[in-house]
Amino acid sequence: MPHYLSDDELRRTAPAELASFQSPVPTQIVSNGEFNPLPQTPEQQRVEARIKQLSEDLSPKHGMSRRQFLASSAGMAAAFVAMNEVFGHVFDVSLAEAQQPGVAAARSGALAGQFIVDVQTHFVRDDFKQAGLLDLAKYAKKNWNPAIAGENDLARYKFENYVKEVFVDSDTKVALLSGAPFDDPTWDLLSNEQIAAARASINRIADSRRLLGHFVFTPKKSGWMDQVDRGIAVLKPDSWKGYTIGDPLFPSKQGSFWRLDDEKLMYPFYEKIVKAGINTVCIHKGLLPLDYEKSWPSVWQYATVDDLGKAARDHPKVNFVIYHGALRAFLEPPDAALAEFDQTGRIKWATDLAEIPAKFGVSNVYGEVGTAFANSAVANPRFAAAFIGTLVRGLGTDHVLWGSDSVWYGSPQWQIEAMRRLEIPGEMQKKHGFAPLGPADGVVKSAIFGGNAARLYNIHQRAALGAITNDKIAAIKSEYVAHGGLRSNTRYGYVHRPVA
Repeated sequence: MPHYLSDDELRRTAPAELASFQSPVPTQIVSNGEFNPLPQTPEQQRVEARIKQLSEDLSPKHGMSRRQFLASSAGMAAAFVAMNEVFGHVFDVSLAEAQQPGVAAARSGALAGQFIVDVQTHFVRDDFKQAGLLDLAKYAKKNWNPAIAGENDLARYKFENYVKEVFVDSDTKVALLSGAPFDDPTWDLLSNEQIAAARASINRIADSRRLLGHFVFTPKKSGWMDQVDRGIAVLKPDSWKGYTIGDPLFPSKQGSFWRLDDEKLMYPFYEKIVKAGINTVCIHKGLLPLDYEKSWPSVWQYATVDDLGKAARDHPKVNFVIYHGALRAFLEPPDAALAEFDQTGRIKWATDLAEIPAKFGVSNVYGEVGTAFANSAVANPRFAAAFIGTLVRGLGTDHVLWGSDSVWYGSPQWQIEAMRRLEIPGEMQKKHGFAPLGPADGVVKSAIFGGNAARLYNIHQRAALGAITNDKIAAIKSEYVAHGGLRSNTRYGYVHRPVA
């Protein structure tokens, strides 16, 4: 949740917890602090108004308050009905799901057991004291609600809320916990040791393999390969996480940016991890601010994928997973990004990623969709369809991975539902050679949601589901639901300040 937003940008933003409508699906872009959120568009305003109208009209039919309706499966369906009405038919949803009691719940119940592996999740360590993370709460207290509970309450970003949001309030079955490197180590969200400890703790509590863990590696920093050796010997991560831009908040003052195809720096690392049998490398790409060429003049190239093809070709036993699908375009006004795609058939940086297997003759390149899919679906669902279609067409159905970037955005259930219901419009399929995504539990989406990650992380789906269905977290979830627990629909982050 750290941010590089300037004071002026902060004045143009507001805390999502207080300033945004708590819709089942966000009705404006929410930033985790790594980019400046765009203003709510006229289309998003229409979606929000329609959801409010539907909740007022339909909640009495369900015997619910508006809040209860919006937290229900029927309320979730109503949100997608509204989005289809405004953006055109992109989501598979019927008005009956929103109108008739039991219809949406039956659908949700039938899909609740789906095997979903979220390969990008986060929370912060208990002793995290970097004041920058508290700016949102301070801002809210000063500008929106002086009575807001304590400025230093970071519980929403910590372990207990993470478990609730990810495992209880969503259908996620297995999650991968990640961190990030910073020039200033006090910004570290979780150390590699803490990631490993959290993995052990949750899996011990659950009595099943619910949590996987990254090891964040930091090329160019002193002793980094010694740390990799220690990781292999002691922490035994499930995979590796790296940032070629060095520091995700600011252009690194330590010059810690690097290239995947740097033969002297990186190739010994690849050889080492292949020998150790931990050969999946996850790399943050994309997500630079709109003025990236000006604000990151000597670094922005490191956020592209022009260093990936050669590295993947030279190391076929390494699985390269590119986070955020390398997407940069959603930081532009959504209509402009979609218009560019309609005209050129390309999406900035994401298309470059999708073309690598064909250009370099490789089969070890994967795309992950965290944040990129979420905010694209909110900004313009047709663009989200183009983004997913581009990755699937180029990388293959078996090389796209599900990720939500939670817990920054609250429960990932709305994102799961958006992907379950998403279909590429017919005219877009025909014009750009996209295949249909198919039903929520069909071949394509089942692979994206869990099958592909299961293969990379050596998870036997049937055995894993058997254990998860009967573990302690499943019991907690059942008790929570039985006692009337509701999904909060709360987002954690920044939205563009409403226009007075």
